[in-house]
Amino acid sequence: MAARSTARADRYTLADAPEPLPAPVADSHTHLDAVREMTGLEPADAIARAVGVEVTRLVQVGTDLASSRWALELAAAHPEVVAAVAIHPNDAARLDDALPDALDDLATLVAAGGTRLRAIGETGLDHYRTREPEGQRLQRHSFARHIALAREHDLTLVIHDRDAHAGILDLLDAEGVPDRVVMHCFSGDAAFARQCLDRGAYLSFPGPVTYKPNDALREAAAITPADRLLVETDAPYLTPVPLRGRPNASYLMPWTVRYLAELRGVDLAELCASLLDNTFAAFGGRW
Repeated sequence: MAARSTARADRYTLADAPEPLPAPVADSHTHLDAVREMTGLEPADAIARAVGVEVTRLVQVGTDLASSRWALELAAAHPEVVAAVAIHPNDAARLDDALPDALDDLATLVAAGGTRLRAIGETGLDHYRTREPEGQRLQRHSFARHIALAREHDLTLVIHDRDAHAGILDLLDAEGVPDRVVMHCFSGDAAFARQCLDRGAYLSFPGPVTYKPNDALREAAAITPADRLLVETDAPYLTPVPLRGRPNASYLMPWTVRYLAELRGVDLAELCASLLDNTFAAFGGRW
């Protein structure tokens, strides 16, 4: 019993920091509020730990109105952070008749967002957790509204895509692709990667690229052009090997960056520089 209790506790205990990277990089997608909820690590401490291993810039991503407002407040208080705001597709499906008002409130938040707001997201489609037709209809309606907001305000569109590749591309084509699109937590194969790249998207790779079964994902990462590649944690989720199963945080991203350098056969410092430049380009400029 004691051994099982210790193992369970370790799931919610953050790991030690890896060796710092040789040059700064950016975590293109994280949830510092969820990291605090899971582990107790305060956002200021999470940012400091990240900076300590050369993860010097972070994109804090909202998933509903409350977390989107919090993302903007965090970004205003910490120069390392910029914000993305949205109603997550699974939340959109659950809102039912309240969705139109929530989308109106989001539009009001975006209009007043200021310079620390860089993106609309995470938005998109999730056919893994939302399978009923009505829920998927609500997701499509919400995604279309988010695309319009990104286009109207010249903000980056951050896309959540789970088991919905064709639907994502269909709606992007129908609504008009914004100038900057990030495929968050890219989960497709090389063929889907090419379809996204053809639409000008950046592809952001999290910890699962290090997982043994994910050969198709590694093929996608290998063919992504150097100027379209991003890396993220999606913390506190999707922790890379060798820490899979433990809570994730931005300071653990060096594991994924080093893995991708080896996979692509490139110099680690050069990859770091490219990832930082790409993140600035994908999110509308330096911060």
